[in-house]
Amino acid sequence: MVDLLGTLGTAVGVFAGTNVDDLIVLTVLFLSARARGVPRMWQIWAGQYAGIAALVAVSVLAALGLTIVPDRWINLLGLVPIALGIRGLAVALRARGKDEPPAPAVATGVLSIAGITIANGADNISVYTPLFRTIGVGATWVTLAVFAALIAVWCLASTWLGSHRAIIGVIDRYGHWIVPAVFIFIGAVILFG
Repeated sequence: MVDLLGTLGTAVGVFAGTNVDDLIVLTVLFLSARARGVPRMWQIWAGQYAGIAALVAVSVLAALGLTIVPDRWINLLGLVPIALGIRGLAVALRARGKDEPPAPAVATGVLSIAGITIANGADNISVYTPLFRTIGVGATWVTLAVFAALIAVWCLASTWLGSHRAIIGVIDRYGHWIVPAVFIFIGAVILFG
């Protein structure tokens, strides 16, 4: 029996935590679509869905491969997002005081947008794999449905953010601190869960 509320909460938290950085990328893409007409809005949506689908597929396959690992060792996979979070905080600390923001990603079609999503998805795989390894089949289907719905929410939110430059400034300014902190939290939940 699936604990529906627990599964929904976990799925929302995991998706949000691993895709905060995608809000920035998607917002830049939607700004570009508004300003230059490239990429087209539908290409951004399709590319994001394709990229997340690929990340989920790799994670599910990796989780199936982990069935040979004893359950008592699975929680140690939480060290991966913790390490990514610590690395992200170290990068943020080194970049402190620099005035030059990172260059925005350039994408012109579905495949390039999916490619950006996949390239930006090491954290997704590191978090999704132990999640899919530890939850049952029913909870996996619920999680996949939540992820599909949240991709739409992310695209809608990015479209809205892409029309408000002040919000982009806040995300650009503090996102490099927020994302690593979320990774460390997710890793701790996996490690001690």
